[in-house]
Amino acid sequence: MTVRAYRHIERRKSRQIHVGNVPIGGDAPIAVQSMTNTRTTDIKGTIEQVLGLEKAGADIVRISCPDEESTAALRHIIKEVNVPIVADIHFHYKRAIEAAEAGASCLRINPGNIGSMDRVREVVRAAKDHNCSMRIGVNAGSLERELLERYGEPCPEAMVESALNHAKVLEDADFREFKISVKASDVFLAVAAYQGLAEACDYPLHLGITEAGGLMTGTVKSSVGMGMLLWAGIGDTIRVSLSAEPVEEVKVGFEILKSLGLRHRGVSIISCPSCARQAFQVIKTVETLEKRLAHIDTHMTLSIIGCVVNGPGEARETDIGLTGGGNGNHMIYLSGVTDHKIDDENMVEHIVGLVEKKAAQLKIERAAAALAEAS
Repeated sequence: MTVRAYRHIERRKSRQIHVGNVPIGGDAPIAVQSMTNTRTTDIKGTIEQVLGLEKAGADIVRISCPDEESTAALRHIIKEVNVPIVADIHFHYKRAIEAAEAGASCLRINPGNIGSMDRVREVVRAAKDHNCSMRIGVNAGSLERELLERYGEPCPEAMVESALNHAKVLEDADFREFKISVKASDVFLAVAAYQGLAEACDYPLHLGITEAGGLMTGTVKSSVGMGMLLWAGIGDTIRVSLSAEPVEEVKVGFEILKSLGLRHRGVSIISCPSCARQAFQVIKTVETLEKRLAHIDTHMTLSIIGCVVNGPGEARETDIGLTGGGNGNHMIYLSGVTDHKIDDENMVEHIVGLVEKKAAQLKIERAAAALAEAS
């Protein structure tokens, strides 16, 4: 096995669609999205929340449009934000048409639930006219009655069948610019459903463990479920569903992707759990650094290790490293090499300065490399 070959993930080959200017599927980066929890008719509050999600790195944001007042507000919201907006129109086909006309980049819709084929064609026509894609969203908690009666309970086979039935409705209307999700709150059910769907079609898949729970429990469930799928190469966009502020969903989403080497954004901190050997307060230091470095979007690595047992080894693999030393003097590593010492009092400020300087340097180098490759 070649060095680091074990880290390679071969992604499922899916067709590519676009949500606004964000490519989904194919060889495009896995997109991270979240959803606003403000009332859509609160235009100012919704704009502020979308902008906050943008700042956190969200590629796509979904907004609920259950009524005509919401789709009317959507038009004003879209003009003030930069990320593509997905309109969740629930079951009303007129909301879908209004959302497309308002500038939504994607419609979250289950076409088999909005009525006659004539209605579906009207929605498809509006989507095509306004360059709008769609997401078919199957949920274990709201499967069609006929499927529940036939299968007896929500199961992977029922969810896949539901998704493919909805997909055929759009295909029959000559529309294929859509992605599909088959979400469940049960990790086993969701994973099995996505695995089945990945084998049954080549449409891009939007991953999620729905209603996963609060910040900690939801993060764990989402990481386990989506981690298994992403490791197997399944998934083109993700949403971490948390009972927490939406920006936390984006942060967790990026951490999941970063841990698998699928996206690289911001500072990845490698830190020890701390023990009696620690030469400084590791937990407090890491907590402070996470907050102080949250504004950096350039990918780089930082190791914070409390003692010399593992510190030098970890520091050799990171852009910047800190290893705890005796008498309040700690070693700073730059690009894996010992460089200088720092004391307790100035440690955090010093590291923040080093990281900011390195991030700026990396941004310039990577921009230059990209320009050279393009030419």
